[in-house]
Amino acid sequence: MLTTELKTQLKAYLDKLVQPVELIASLDDGAKSGELAAFLAELAALSDKITLRHDGTASRRPSFALARPGEAARIHFAGIPLGHEFSSLVLALLQTGGHPPKLDAATIAQIRALPGNYRFETYVSLSCHNCPDVVQALNLLALLNPGVENTMVDGALHQAEVEARQILAVPTVYLNGEPFAQGRIGLEEILAKLDSGTVERVAAELNEREPYDVLVVGGGPAGASAAIYAARKGIRTGLVAERFGGQVLDTLGIENFISVSKTEGPKLAMALEQHVKDYAVDVMGLQRAEALIPAGEGPGEDYHELRLASGASLKASSLILATGARWREMGVPGEREYRGRGVAYCPHCDGPLFKGKRVAVVGGGNSGVEAAIDLAGIVSEVTLLEFDSKLRADAVLQAKLYSLANVRVILNAQSTAVTGDGKTVSGLAYIDRVSGEARQLDLEGIFVQIGLLPNTDWLKGTLALSPRGEIEVDARGQTSLPGVFAAGDATTAPFKQIIIAMGEGAKASLSAFDHLIRGPVARPEAVAA
Repeated sequence: MLTTELKTQLKAYLDKLVQPVELIASLDDGAKSGELAAFLAELAALSDKITLRHDGTASRRPSFALARPGEAARIHFAGIPLGHEFSSLVLALLQTGGHPPKLDAATIAQIRALPGNYRFETYVSLSCHNCPDVVQALNLLALLNPGVENTMVDGALHQAEVEARQILAVPTVYLNGEPFAQGRIGLEEILAKLDSGTVERVAAELNEREPYDVLVVGGGPAGASAAIYAARKGIRTGLVAERFGGQVLDTLGIENFISVSKTEGPKLAMALEQHVKDYAVDVMGLQRAEALIPAGEGPGEDYHELRLASGASLKASSLILATGARWREMGVPGEREYRGRGVAYCPHCDGPLFKGKRVAVVGGGNSGVEAAIDLAGIVSEVTLLEFDSKLRADAVLQAKLYSLANVRVILNAQSTAVTGDGKTVSGLAYIDRVSGEARQLDLEGIFVQIGLLPNTDWLKGTLALSPRGEIEVDARGQTSLPGVFAAGDATTAPFKQIIIAMGEGAKASLSAFDHLIRGPVARPEAVAA
């Protein structure tokens, strides 16, 4: 099951184990249990510090647990963690075997201080590129706090359980038998949900921060680039973001990032974050911008003020807005009600949960056609609906699409409503724009692929936005407000590409620096005035 190359790489990692690790298998007579048994035997053979037992008592079978000898198992895998989850297994082995996690002392102390018992169940698909981050964060909690337990559940393997709980999106996390979270969620967010005082403590601390020379809003490619370029100038730089990586985290394959022939979104996001942290950038995560008070319009008027949803407020001599974009919704009745219950936006992540079912893809651009092609190999039937009279995807993609026997295309289709039984999706209503006839598709899933919307709602009435809601910028990245610059997918800059966003971020940062050295210098006492 493990290739020779993979075994060689894995053995090099396992040589770092400093204490013994037990693999405890819970198996039955099924074929998958046989596969898991063979996988675990190969794994155990790679290190003399790993032992394999077959006396597990877990109710989910096949599954296995990791534990230190003499300790109760708190990290479990209900499935064979290959694909994207292989990294979760490797980290769990290393950390259980004594390799220290890359966490600061304050976070470790916060985890260890959590009171009570927490039994997490994390439902994943092995093709989901967002799932490993959630599994790894919860495994860390289990490793550091004896009151925490986490089980990764492969939804494709434990299909009956997924259907019983009506899980139609991954990752989905249950805590003590109740829904806890859905979608990508990091360790900081998990701790904030478990420790109710976290938000208030962080907000109070942020309010005490001194004003920044440059404050970047957004942690995607544009924001990361802007922060690095600012920090390299030796000026006080801050970066505030709801999540680091932005839209890149939801991108699977990246093959047009020049000099890197192929990578994946989460890997690039991790590299961006690490690169930023190589410099003196004050990174403030889990913070959503709520309002911008331009310099001259409030207390401390020499500075721009950024107000956050947490209640905190930050000040800066110049700002770079790089808030990116989000999935565009259809905007029809039922869409939000059934989001995560049949309405999905990531075919790579959620597609395996619709195995053998009927689904629709809304959108005939490259993203929509690629989604339909991917899903065709998993589901029983794909119906692609396009509002226009023709598909807009590249010709090579269209040719592949039309070659698939279980795909049909409906043009001139205006989606009007998502229907369901109150629990999950049962259909999609649409109007034939040629005949005007109202029609209904009976199906179990809908994948929306109709483009992106800029994250600029919070800026309306503050600076100039285009009719599409994009921040209007000039050739230097300057907005309509002096000292406020913008970059990336949230702006009017054409062509929403990662490499372009990075260039725009660098340009906005250099422009902000130029603005600072040519303008009057704000003095700290102006804040208190």
